[in-house]
Amino acid sequence: MVDTGKVQDRRKLRYLSIDELLADIDRIENSDAAGTLRRTGNWTAGQAFGHLASWMNFAYEGFPTRPPWPIRMILRFFFRKKYLRDGMPAGVRIPGAADGTYAVQVMSTQEGALMLRKALLRLKSGEPPKFHSPAFGPMTLEERIALNLRHAELHLSFLHPSP
Repeated sequence: MVDTGKVQDRRKLRYLSIDELLADIDRIENSDAAGTLRRTGNWTAGQAFGHLASWMNFAYEGFPTRPPWPIRMILRFFFRKKYLRDGMPAGVRIPGAADGTYAVQVMSTQEGALMLRKALLRLKSGEPPKFHSPAFGPMTLEERIALNLRHAELHLSFLHPSP
């Protein structure tokens, strides 16, 4: 098991739009199909895609966890803007989550890519969420999109599609 907080060989990613992320999903999926996708983290492309899709969908279906009140306040008031602006740190584990986070089930790259594209189109449509972020509270659509793009940058940085 790789300590992802210490991995130096990651792609530098900055998605400015959902469309840019969708294009990268295509690159990763095509590279995986060609057998040229390189990984420097622990998850397959399918796992990473499925994880990202699940966390997007949690806003509509309910989140699996909620941080304790003091942690929520720290995240909301001290880290929300930083994470939206600069991205999320690697190697963070959610206390009590067996795999350090939720929604890391093994699936094919194609299955995960389909889930992620569907979740991204839902997000892009502006469908209002039923649940606020358990860490950051109520968010505007632009903030929700930014948070999900930063989350994708984190996980997809460990996947290196061939040029």
